[in-house]
Amino acid sequence: MSLVRDVLMGIDGGTGSIRVGLYDLKGSPLGFAATEYNTKHIHTGWAEQSPDDWWQALKESIGTVLASTGISKDRILGLSTTTTSCSVVLSMKDGTPVRDCLIWMDVRAAQEVVDIAELTGSKLSAEWMPGKLLWLKRHECNNYDRAEVFCEYQDWMTFKLTGKWSININNSCNWGYNAREKGFAEEFYRKIGLEEAVSKFPGDHVFTVGDNIGMLTKEAADDLGLDCHTIVAQGGIDSSIGVLGMGVYEPGRIALITGSSNLAMALTEEPLFNEGKINTGPDNLIQGYYTSYQGQVSSGSILSWFKREFCRDLELEGVSVYDYLNKEAENLPIGSEGLIALDYWQGNRHPYLDSKVRGMFYGLSLHHTRAHMYRALMEGIAYGTENLLVQFRENGFEVKEINIAGGTTNSDLYLQIHADVSNVIVNVPSEPQAPCLGAAICVATAVGEYPGLREAVQEMVTFDKVIKPNPDNHARYKRFFEQYRKIYPTFKDWMHETTDLYLNA
Repeated sequence: MSLVRDVLMGIDGGTGSIRVGLYDLKGSPLGFAATEYNTKHIHTGWAEQSPDDWWQALKESIGTVLASTGISKDRILGLSTTTTSCSVVLSMKDGTPVRDCLIWMDVRAAQEVVDIAELTGSKLSAEWMPGKLLWLKRHECNNYDRAEVFCEYQDWMTFKLTGKWSININNSCNWGYNAREKGFAEEFYRKIGLEEAVSKFPGDHVFTVGDNIGMLTKEAADDLGLDCHTIVAQGGIDSSIGVLGMGVYEPGRIALITGSSNLAMALTEEPLFNEGKINTGPDNLIQGYYTSYQGQVSSGSILSWFKREFCRDLELEGVSVYDYLNKEAENLPIGSEGLIALDYWQGNRHPYLDSKVRGMFYGLSLHHTRAHMYRALMEGIAYGTENLLVQFRENGFEVKEINIAGGTTNSDLYLQIHADVSNVIVNVPSEPQAPCLGAAICVATAVGEYPGLREAVQEMVTFDKVIKPNPDNHARYKRFFEQYRKIYPTFKDWMHETTDLYLNA
């Protein structure tokens, strides 16, 4: 007698690991596993990963979560994947990568996006697909010409699972696909000298979030230890699918997804930001809405760097590093006794779209300790997030509440800092793995458990706690934030000159 298929699998291919969550049809978590993979930083501003590492990590995570929960493979109703975006893969049609992937945080295309802006008037981030493809054409023409498919992490993973090359409306909007016009911005690619690129985009099928793509191939099922009758639902960008897992399904609230980077996202009836021109993407998540967003390149990745480089003694002692640092930092005053950190470790995405600036500390003295630096980093990242929220407010979106998910939710101190800096109520979903839950929501929609994404979100997302801002703390933080905002216009030229000293050495 066969078992009832009643388990949803949500897969989140993040910057540092691939995470697999199992959920029931109401969104309650049943199990979770994560497997790390390596990022190669060959030069400053570069970041590459091996697609084969993603697949091996997925196999390990699936095996671990099934073994730890005792859930059999034939109970898995379906799965969906969410991944980093602007992670560019050059592939052959059989799925063989031509080279390692230039992941989202790779900003080597700084000059290319300057050239694109001059040619088209469209100001793009060096993280995005067009600049990276132009860099590859200029500097690795053999790889560029040999590749048969230009795609993203998400598209490559979908092919590996289903054997189908397809356009995912959610992530392809970032490189010029318009769901209403049903095509790419071909004139834009012609102007920048990449007209041949459009023909290599994976256009055999077009799917939107929550669509039923089909079943796992037998080869993928056998390799992953799953049943070949498992349905594959269309997911999307980790941040976008995380929006669903955070309980945002209509205009009104900001979804702040935190991890290696921070992304503030909102569903809006018209696009709030249009500096990129080609990547506004209507209907890319929920029909009828644009997904308006502003992002930080570096946030959790800075804290990971700090832990790795300055806390090895704590790790050797077997101490929980973040718990220790949080306890030390919470006893320090607002403003870290005059220490301000600029969160530009990999450049700035928003609001400046500047890949040639870098992070810094100001105010270091012989009085400051490791705990001061750690608190200053949390505050500096929160200032960077507030700088994103300022952009929403200036474009007419009133920010009073944010739903938050990701690494920040592990620290009550960090949550309170965000609430106080931005003077907002912070709502914390019960399930911290928002992209995994969001992917499960996609599966629940694809199999018809719910009539649409909105209904699935309403039924499957619950909240754990609410953090309210302290008015006195906000008044104090406001003065430090004003100083933080002065750093970029004051030091931009100096930072560019200093970065060039290294790049041109």
